[in-house]
Amino acid sequence: MDVRTQIATVFHLDKCIGCHTCSIACKNIWTDRKGTEYMWWNNVETKPGTGYPTRWEDQEKYNGGWEVKRGTPRLRSTGKARVVANIFHNPHQPTMDDYYEPWTYDYQNLFNAPEGPDQPTAIPISMVTGKYIDVEAGPNWDDDLGGSPIYAANDPNLSALTREQRAQLMAVERLVFFYFPRICNHCLNPACVAACPSGALYKRGEDGIVLVDQKRCRAWRSCIAACPYKKTFFNWFTGKTEKCVLCYPRLETGQAPACFHSCVGRIRYLGVLLYDASRIQAVASLPDDELIEGHRSLVLDPHDPEVIAGARANGIGDDVIEFAQRSPVYAFVKDWKIALPPHIEFRTMPTLYYVPPMSPVMAQSDGSVLEHVSDDLFHDIDAARVPMAFLARLFGAGHEGKVRYALRKQKAVRWWRRALTVGDV
Repeated sequence: MDVRTQIATVFHLDKCIGCHTCSIACKNIWTDRKGTEYMWWNNVETKPGTGYPTRWEDQEKYNGGWEVKRGTPRLRSTGKARVVANIFHNPHQPTMDDYYEPWTYDYQNLFNAPEGPDQPTAIPISMVTGKYIDVEAGPNWDDDLGGSPIYAANDPNLSALTREQRAQLMAVERLVFFYFPRICNHCLNPACVAACPSGALYKRGEDGIVLVDQKRCRAWRSCIAACPYKKTFFNWFTGKTEKCVLCYPRLETGQAPACFHSCVGRIRYLGVLLYDASRIQAVASLPDDELIEGHRSLVLDPHDPEVIAGARANGIGDDVIEFAQRSPVYAFVKDWKIALPPHIEFRTMPTLYYVPPMSPVMAQSDGSVLEHVSDDLFHDIDAARVPMAFLARLFGAGHEGKVRYALRKQKAVRWWRRALTVGDV
């Protein structure tokens, strides 16, 4: 057993209001520089939707993450032989069109336009070329468009649904969306670290945060293709890779990351996990339907005397062990088992977990009256607006049982709180 420390996170999607305050806080601190205009280390997507960059979950297009070959995980995007073949062009890189062309506005035209019959406007100007552009995309271009035939209908997770289920999802009375905030997952088995020929990306031993050594980066951009979540970015001005650093300068001074600190809905939890690094390859080699439990088994019980002894042997201090014992992330992941990793089938073993969202109550209109479809105060989980197969594809590698358990436990908490506060159940 090789006990190591990981700063892990949980996002409670049932509390996210889609305000994008987290994105703005991150943008103002980290990516408000030349060459980073298109980068959003933190972004909030609408699901169903195509996301940022477009269809980032479609690994048939991007070839990110790991695949199991002859019982061993290997990178989908690159390898010792393939990196030479793609040395001048990586066919799986996202392009500017997959992200968006960042723009600003010609405010001088708005402020200094001569008097005329028309209202002056601020014309959009590309922040890359400096020329006028027609804006066609943005980092949250499909915000709140849960029923869009362009964006929602092209969500890669819909492949788990039948044609009938897709049609029902787009029907007006079933129309639904939820918010999906994303940052770097700081994975236990990061594909970006494994793919870098220069060894510029590394995982810090003291807290598991994945960082880029700017001095060693040689702009191979293999990390961008390898990351299945597309959370590594290329700074076209400096010629270096950049990514979310989990605000480690703030963490080192006892402050929460900027996106956590600014979160209006208070959906974000941060805590210490102890994990067994010696079993990562074995867990990453498991079949898809065993990955959730395998990933969960990597997280060690911080109260176990054997784990504590192993942690101390690896130089982990008693104060860190104490924080691991009080970790809210451990409670969500191991005790309550309601926080699930996104797309565990990519096999990077992410340490950002999500509590799946409860759907709105189904209702139908009978003339001028709006009535609930279900007699249940909190609708039946399997009759929810968001199909179980969709959530299972996103959070359970297609395994509906894990997601259903998390939702039912949340429903039980709602019943309990209703009984305490209202007393009518």
